Amino acid sequence: MIDFIMNDLLGTPELLVGLFALIGLLAQRKAVADVVSGTLKTVLGFVILGAGAMVITQSLDQFSAMFNHAFNVNGVIPNNEVIVAIAQDAFGTETAMIMLFGMMANILFARITPFKYIFLTGHHIMFMACLIAVILTTAGMAGVPMVVLGAIILGSLMVLLPAMLQPFTREITGSDDIAVGHFGSFGYYASATIGKWFGNKDKSTEEIKVPKSLGFLRDTTVAVSLTMIILFLVVSLFTGSEFIESQLSGGQNFLVFSLMQALAFAAGVYIILTGVRMLLGEIVPAFKGIADKIVPNAKPALDAPAVFPFANNAVIIGFLFSFAAGLISMMFLPLFGLAVIVPGLVPHFFTGAAAGVFGNATGGRRGAIIGAMVNGVFISFLPALLLPVLGDLGFQSTTFGDSDFGVVGIALGILSQQLNSTIAFTVIVLAVIAAFFLIGIKTRKKPTKTDHS
Repeated sequence: MIDFIMNDLLGTPELLVGLFALIGLLAQRKAVADVVSGTLKTVLGFVILGAGAMVITQSLDQFSAMFNHAFNVNGVIPNNEVIVAIAQDAFGTETAMIMLFGMMANILFARITPFKYIFLTGHHIMFMACLIAVILTTAGMAGVPMVVLGAIILGSLMVLLPAMLQPFTREITGSDDIAVGHFGSFGYYASATIGKWFGNKDKSTEEIKVPKSLGFLRDTTVAVSLTMIILFLVVSLFTGSEFIESQLSGGQNFLVFSLMQALAFAAGVYIILTGVRMLLGEIVPAFKGIADKIVPNAKPALDAPAVFPFANNAVIIGFLFSFAAGLISMMFLPLFGLAVIVPGLVPHFFTGAAAGVFGNATGGRRGAIIGAMVNGVFISFLPALLLPVLGDLGFQSTTFGDSDFGVVGIALGILSQQLNSTIAFTVIVLAVIAAFFLIGIKTRKKPTKTDHS
């Protein structure tokens, strides 16, 4: 039963979000038909989003294989799913316990502090719980103290990071109804901040003027399709027909295979956007029950693609420039004595696209470009710096990818290496978390009447 609750129910993001929607609708005493409809549509929105992500992942895996073969690149490829799967053999129980109690801590902190965010990106909760379990276990902690400390750290991140991004999220969405709950937050925050410094928000990516003859490019699906067709075909020419047809396509012509993979990617983006629209249409009204009954004024912190529909052009710009920064970083990493981090298309697409949206919100086109490139540098250097603190797990050919895993993992790793006493380590981490709360309470932005819709 515990395994079912921890791994199957709470470890499935679709069911996790549906559970929160169900609680919210029941708390509002909605009719049975409305409860069933709202819950199912919320779950379906996430299922559709996940289906789109799977299509994109499969397409990008093929692109990565082609790219690696074409340019003879070997190195560490960040992939959250793979590193967590490897870690589960040794850290599965610790991960599950930190995840469960971390979610409880999230609700508690949202209830008693000004940070009213419920983190709903279930798979990222599991990833971060795994990272924390690995770091704390490597530091020599075990048992109840490790689970308690890990849950406090995880629960704090689940309210503080959405709060950190919320001023920028409001600029993107034009409301205060939702937040971003995704552990690429430091990359998004850096993108929005740099966009604010160096960009011009009046020159939005969404106002790029396209000649009348190219008006069809305003269609997001068409623009994504053409972009990916060009990328796939160019790389396929460098890769060569022999490798693609013998290793990847099952004998299908390499150009036709590349074309279909590019179109599959575009279809995945379309599916994701459809799922996000359905999800937002149901989760916000359903969440009113939690806001009113359990955590007053609570906001759902959703996965990064929730912001994609607000700036479609920025999504593509962010992805391309984040990936470009990853390629550039790959050449510089050996100069610093660090492992070569091969830019993975999946993290660069999801976090780069979101960084582009955040950068555009504060700095327009220039903000989207520069901000996405900063994100690309983050998710290249941070995974390389994280490897040494992961213990035996750091010897694998993969690692955690998104920026928050690097920041949190490195910070906890440094503390664990500097402190021999478990008690001292615990006290200092708790003191840092307490100080973070106190500073946030004193400096938080007080929402104006126009912040809510």
